[in-house]
Amino acid sequence: MLIRPVHPQEIDTARRLLVDNGWTRKVEDATKFNTLVQRSQIALVAVENEQVVGFLRAITDGIFNGYISMVVVAKEFQRRGIGAALVREAMGTNTEITWVLRADREGVPGFYEKLGFRPSMAAMERRRQ
Repeated sequence: MLIRPVHPQEIDTARRLLVDNGWTRKVEDATKFNTLVQRSQIALVAVENEQVVGFLRAITDGIFNGYISMVVVAKEFQRRGIGAALVREAMGTNTEITWVLRADREGVPGFYEKLGFRPSMAAMERRRQ
């Protein structure tokens, strides 16, 4: 398996992977999704046998703060460490960066806890309408 930056021609493949795994609002409009990915500092794919099997999108200042926004792995490739590998690659080796994310989908909190994340009482959010 190879983890690398997403190529422009793979953005719609990543979008369809998200749709196939229950994502809706952020990915239903292909044009908006393309813009979303292109404006992200980190957009990675996991590739196995020339097939995109995973995707991650994150934004960061590269110094102190990072936000992991989307992580998805094709159902038939889940539980093989691909999601964890995408997250580790995105976070890199800079231990000065505090990474945050939303973990409100079933099974997601446990996944991130295995990667060293902990619930935070410091975060606040202003939800979109």
